[in-house]
Amino acid sequence: MCGIVAYIGSEQARPVLLEGLKRLEYRGYDSAGMAVLNNGLHVARTVGRVRVLEQQIDGDDDFEGTIGIAHTRWATHGGVTEANAHPHVDDPSLGHGIVLVHNGIIENYAALRTYLLNKGHTFASETDTEVLTHLIGELYEGDLEAAVRSALREIEGAYAIAVMSQEEPDVLVAARQGSPLLIGVSEHGYIIASDAQAIVGHTSRVLDLDEEIVARITRDSFHTADLDNVKVTPRMRELEVSLDQIELGDYPHYMLKEIMEQPQAVRRCLRGRIDASGGEVILGGLGEHARDLIRCQRVVFLGQGTALHAGMLGEYLVEDLARVPSETDFASEFRYRNPIIEDGTVVVAVSQSGETADTLAGIREAGERGALTLGLINVVGSSIPSATDAGVYLRVGPEVGVASTKAFLGQVTAATMFALFLGRRRFLSNNQTVDLLHALEAIPDKIAQACETGDEAKRIAERFVQRDNWLFLGRGYNYPVALEGALKLKEISYIHAEGMPAAEMKHGPIALIDDGMPAVFIATRNSQYRKVLSNIEEVKSRGADVIAVATEGDDEIVEIADEVFFVPDAPEPLQPLLTIVPLQLLAYHTALLRGHDVDKPRNLAKSVTVE
Repeated sequence: MCGIVAYIGSEQARPVLLEGLKRLEYRGYDSAGMAVLNNGLHVARTVGRVRVLEQQIDGDDDFEGTIGIAHTRWATHGGVTEANAHPHVDDPSLGHGIVLVHNGIIENYAALRTYLLNKGHTFASETDTEVLTHLIGELYEGDLEAAVRSALREIEGAYAIAVMSQEEPDVLVAARQGSPLLIGVSEHGYIIASDAQAIVGHTSRVLDLDEEIVARITRDSFHTADLDNVKVTPRMRELEVSLDQIELGDYPHYMLKEIMEQPQAVRRCLRGRIDASGGEVILGGLGEHARDLIRCQRVVFLGQGTALHAGMLGEYLVEDLARVPSETDFASEFRYRNPIIEDGTVVVAVSQSGETADTLAGIREAGERGALTLGLINVVGSSIPSATDAGVYLRVGPEVGVASTKAFLGQVTAATMFALFLGRRRFLSNNQTVDLLHALEAIPDKIAQACETGDEAKRIAERFVQRDNWLFLGRGYNYPVALEGALKLKEISYIHAEGMPAAEMKHGPIALIDDGMPAVFIATRNSQYRKVLSNIEEVKSRGADVIAVATEGDDEIVEIADEVFFVPDAPEPLQPLLTIVPLQLLAYHTALLRGHDVDKPRNLAKSVTVE
């Protein structure tokens, strides 16, 4: 949600900033802006994509400086206008030329705005960010770092900021609280960014900026301290992201690239973690908590959106394979409904970015109430791993497409290993575990087969692309798949779609069915197959057209469904890793046929770092 990139060093800032913005545009693409210090402060802001900003400043010598900040926005406070775009400048009457970019939300901005209006400040935007900029300006007494520290002590909410001032043209100040920010250290200077993707083309060495830490960065050094100016030493690490992982290569869109990368992504997630012959799951991150996990009495999965659906599958897996009572909750609701945390409760945060604000808040609440907290996270060095007791990294590689695909499979794979880790110690025999692990080992090749349904997905999309209401239906393990399939279609094609348990359909939603309405059933051969066939007959008798996801070789389904995607057979707990793939491809082709940007759907951002 919004992207920050800043640079100070010996090279020109503009190309570094523009390249970084393009790599971060998936985090927000309502508007973009840049500020550069070059014999004064120069600011450009535009509504729309980064390319519009690039055209505006092309050939402008004012933007030839070696220090600058830039931002691509996903609107939270104030509409999508040039005035609300970042960077924001402090009150011109003060003459400091302080300029700032910001991710997050300042919750007490209204009170601060009133305070500053009484001080004589005038505002040009509707944003909370401009209020913070003016506050820094009001507190500035010749030391930008000190003014930022003073301002942040008055702030309530989340922030990642990069700040500079024309009075200190060789200083960048950065800070964060509840929103990610990294400092890349290269041979020619420092790159500050809200995502490693803006850094990886320049250096692999980064500093993780901890919460409520302020960094003062010059062209050849940096200093970090907390809000009380007590010096701290940040952690230096090597990025695990490589440049080729974030390039499109031969694919037309990141979403398609990431769907097709899923076999390799799941292999990476599994590698070194399962011993199929020995019936053992090796999750090093959970090792020191194994005793508490074995004794746990309840598991709660927290997530939002796609991660919530992965958590639901985790719930099913843990109850089925480990016989531990489990549930799934919206992280945004969990925190505020006074949840009951008993002895032996394990709370698992599921998030691709590791920065999802609601999930981060929920896991902190659970930890404060005494739960053992775990994370299933993709991004190394993100906030949720730091806030949990232990966890499992997905290792699926960077995901650029806003609508999650390979991260979902990574989350489900990690949840499967977690359930087997518990199950082998509590309920499953060695033979049962060996059989499931051998089947799990074979899943990447079967995912590759499922990825070959693209032509079918395109043809089916062409048939139904004009329909504005769809149903997605499944039972058991395939109910969360129905929810995720519906979400994918909604996210990128803007078609109204509902996912629900197949049996629930006749308790009200069946009234929606009319002639030709697409009803997508996940109807694989499993324990509820016959029940699903009955549900298919119920919707067909009301005029719906049935699209089925079925097990390879199932001739019976062909007789009653209008269209069929076939996926390889697998044990029931592993079927979601296959059945979701045709639904991802169906959503992708439907969105393309409707003329939408599948990688940057309207109103959405990749990492939601505000509640």
